[in-house]
Amino acid sequence: MEPYIYVVGILVAALVLIPIIVSSFLRSVEAGTIRMVTRLGGTTSIYRGPGKAVEVPLLTTGTTLSSRAINVDLDITDQTADVDDQGIPRPIKVRVLASAIVSVGDSDTLIKTAANRFFSKPEAEQINILIDLLSSSGRRAINLLTHDQLFSAKTAPPKRAVMALPNAASTAIISENAASSTGSAEVVIAPTTREIVQAAEDDDDPLAIIIRKACSKELTDLGLIFNSLNIKVVQSEVAEARRRQSAAEAQANADIVAAQQARRSKEAQLEAERSISNSQRELEQAKAGNAALVAEAEILKTQATEIAEARRRQASTEAQANADIVATEQARRARQAQLEADRAISNNQRELEQTRAENAALVAQAEAKRQDAVAIQRTAELRATQIAQATADAERLKIDALAKAEADAMRIRRVAEANAQSIREVNKAIAEGGESYFRYRQIEMIPQIAPSIAQALAQSKLITITGGSDGKGAPESTSNNISSVIQTVLAAQLVSKSNLLEGSSNGTLNGATSNVSSEKNGTSDKS
Repeated sequence: MEPYIYVVGILVAALVLIPIIVSSFLRSVEAGTIRMVTRLGGTTSIYRGPGKAVEVPLLTTGTTLSSRAINVDLDITDQTADVDDQGIPRPIKVRVLASAIVSVGDSDTLIKTAANRFFSKPEAEQINILIDLLSSSGRRAINLLTHDQLFSAKTAPPKRAVMALPNAASTAIISENAASSTGSAEVVIAPTTREIVQAAEDDDDPLAIIIRKACSKELTDLGLIFNSLNIKVVQSEVAEARRRQSAAEAQANADIVAAQQARRSKEAQLEAERSISNSQRELEQAKAGNAALVAEAEILKTQATEIAEARRRQASTEAQANADIVATEQARRARQAQLEADRAISNNQRELEQTRAENAALVAQAEAKRQDAVAIQRTAELRATQIAQATADAERLKIDALAKAEADAMRIRRVAEANAQSIREVNKAIAEGGESYFRYRQIEMIPQIAPSIAQALAQSKLITITGGSDGKGAPESTSNNISSVIQTVLAAQLVSKSNLLEGSSNGTLNGATSNVSSEKNGTSDKS
């Protein structure tokens, strides 16, 4: 079992470590970049992106270069090589705004040269080198060209190269024709390399051709190649004057054309007005003839309208007369019907009033009889009520007297029992509590007695407090005196409470008796 585990572990380790090792030897080269790898022996390998570069850590050195095109903006101001008719130089100052595009060469030699001579410098210095180089070449080119050559444009169609064969003078290329069913063939002669370059130079701008030729050697020394020159603007005072002159001539031509068009438009307008005048005259004549016909038709229409109106009025009058007759007849009939209805309503009302009077008399008689019966019934009910009331009053007074007497007796008994019980409880409390009970009652009565004592002391002018014969001091004698006074008041209060209870019971009994006698007197008076 263990050998299998070792084999599996070795396989897993190999699967994990091999990609890591391989990835450490391979480096990605992005698009638009060139990777230069120098080995230990001094040999250099160049890899163009996108792709992978083989590098051995610690044994190789790598450098990445940009293979993208470098755009350099140029602002060149110099004089042209113009001469007059006598051959005397007449230079013209021009300003050219252009952008040149250069890039790293395609060969390995140029790439190595660019890496050592151009890309080894800072980026700002690289741009300055290119600007100086291309500007100087541009100035030399301007000095070799005339003003018209800078502003001229070729009108010949460009010549296209079919195929470039650098090591052959000419090559015959045989291609089958589209209609090769007949077996015929067409022979196309491909131009040589010199002819292709010449054709490209003929198609290009003279300024770009001169700049390319002038700076190609310097760019090659830097490992770069010249791709193209895009001329944005060529400015000069002569060109501006010619432009203004051309604009003035164009404006003059435009004014002339506008004047001619205005004249032609005026003539056309006069012709149109003449035609319109003739048409209006014919229209007025036609309108006059039509007006006469319209007047005749209007007269006939008016006459027909008057006749129709007279007939309509006559018919309307007849219809109105017939309507008035019908309305009068209907009004008469309606009046007769109204009178008949009023007569019938009057008769019905008279009969109704008679019936109401008879019914009222019957109702009055019945009401008189009902009132007599009610009076008799009330008299009988009153007598019965008086008799029953007298009997009930007598019984009620008797019952009330007995009830009050029993209630008074019961209350007296309960009060006596309550007094006896309270006296027993007081005696028991005094016997059990003794001095404590009296002191408790003293404390309860202090709020009642203290104001009186304070008032008496406030009204007195001289107060003398002496000690007793038992040798106690004045404060203790004063407290004993107050205690004795409170005991006396407490005993008198208990006695007065018992008297008051007895008096209240007697008064209640007397009151009840008087009430019973008064009620009896009232009942006799009512009888």
